[in-house]
Amino acid sequence: MGKRVRITNDSLNSYGTRVLTSGMEIGQYERNPVLLYQHNRGQVIGYVKDIRVENNEVTGELMFDCASELSQRCKKQFEFGSLRMVSVGIDVLETSEAKEHLVQGQTRATITKSKLFEVSLVDIGANDDAIVLHKDGELITLSKDEKSSYLPLISNNQILTKMEQKTLCLLLGLPETADEAAIKAAIEGLKAAQVQMSKLENEKATLELERLTSAVDKAISEKRIDATKKDQFVELGKKVGYQELQNVFAAMTPQTKLSAVIGHHGGAPTGGDKTYKKLSDVPSSEILKLRTENPKEYKKLYKEEYGIECEL
Repeated sequence: MGKRVRITNDSLNSYGTRVLTSGMEIGQYERNPVLLYQHNRGQVIGYVKDIRVENNEVTGELMFDCASELSQRCKKQFEFGSLRMVSVGIDVLETSEAKEHLVQGQTRATITKSKLFEVSLVDIGANDDAIVLHKDGELITLSKDEKSSYLPLISNNQILTKMEQKTLCLLLGLPETADEAAIKAAIEGLKAAQVQMSKLENEKATLELERLTSAVDKAISEKRIDATKKDQFVELGKKVGYQELQNVFAAMTPQTKLSAVIGHHGGAPTGGDKTYKKLSDVPSSEILKLRTENPKEYKKLYKEEYGIECEL
């Protein structure tokens, strides 16, 4: 009586993929249940007897023909226990990246349909040679860092554990039992809301800038600030807000025309106009005229500006 071994099951293998037992065809292999050594053609060491498919796994009994020294040695090592693992060679027929076919840690699509064509006795069944994959008669070479056009790496973002899905549902305000479609719809809704919010924020910023600019233009027209300082006050408005900027302008005294100052010797001119408070308030184009025609007022403004007397 041979030892029964597990030939394959649904668990995650070293390729980062899974081979579903339910989709594996074994009929052709049962007609020629060859047992190879390390997947090497020409190194037949026996056959597999009493192949069974049950409980999501394929099992069988290894029968060594002892027709070669290799077969005899493999039989002894298998019975002793130094060789104890088997590996399958399969043709890949169909794959799937559907969520129901993926498990945590999976990096490649699940092989949902395949055809078993050989079983091998191997020394290390968990390495990258533990399973031999073929597609249309050609070997599919896979390893951790190797790319494959037929069985490419999948994004880990496609795989959610039940706990992650439950947490995501709670964050989205969905019931814990919400399916993938509901989660996706909720996420798309959030994205749309973010786009709309960004659009409204941009419109609000544009309107606020227009309002600030209008307030600054008005202050310029009222001679409260010089036109050269327009950008400076617009930036100030962005920092302190529209209302505070209006308060700043309201506290400023409009500049008095030089013509209203000259002839009144620094006193308040008729009509209620006010004099300049300091020299820098006088437009540069009128300073020379003030110095020449009203030196007393010029000296007064100079002292207000610099704190010292001016000698003309």
